[in-house]
Amino acid sequence: MSIPLLDHPTQEKLVTVPDVSWEEFKAIETQLKDNRNVRLSYFLGMLEIMSPIGEKHEKVKTTLGYLLEAYIREMGILFYGGGGFTLEEPGYASGTPDESYSIGTEREVPDIIIEVIVTSGTINRKELYKPKKVPEIWFWKSDQIRIFCLNSAGEYEEVNRSRFLPNLDTSLLLRYLAYSDQYDAVRELVQVIRSQRSQSDDSTH
Repeated sequence: MSIPLLDHPTQEKLVTVPDVSWEEFKAIETQLKDNRNVRLSYFLGMLEIMSPIGEKHEKVKTTLGYLLEAYIREMGILFYGGGGFTLEEPGYASGTPDESYSIGTEREVPDIIIEVIVTSGTINRKELYKPKKVPEIWFWKSDQIRIFCLNSAGEYEEVNRSRFLPNLDTSLLLRYLAYSDQYDAVRELVQVIRSQRSQSDDSTH
């Protein structure tokens, strides 16, 4: 089939292709497997092709991951980073999050996945991960972080705090995500956490 790929685009764009069979999707995925600047998502016959993966997308993804990992380490919480790997339900859905984490125990299906949305598409990205029962999805979009947890009915509902990191106020991450210097952002976040923990320890004595 003919795929309307973008010829050397300079800005992140999404191309949506309807009525794509699973077999066609897997064939396209194979063709593009060595192109790291293209990202594919598939849901019930709808294919989204994002190209290129923009500079802002990559910076937010990387910095947010660094900040979250720094917080988890400083809080002494055991975690395992899975990065961005494809989660798929054959014949139905396929999606690749930007980052993924298992908390406490390493799992095949991560506890938390993070999606950085710079250019919105037509696919409901929560639906991509519902078949795998990913417990928690974080979306960064327009300088906001929204968290969705899978409830007992198998649907995602928005919550104020992560069930895995209930003491984390995401506004703290956003504050340092706004820094222009990534190193300074992580360093100052760590300093704030250590200061808060020190004050907490002092108040208990």
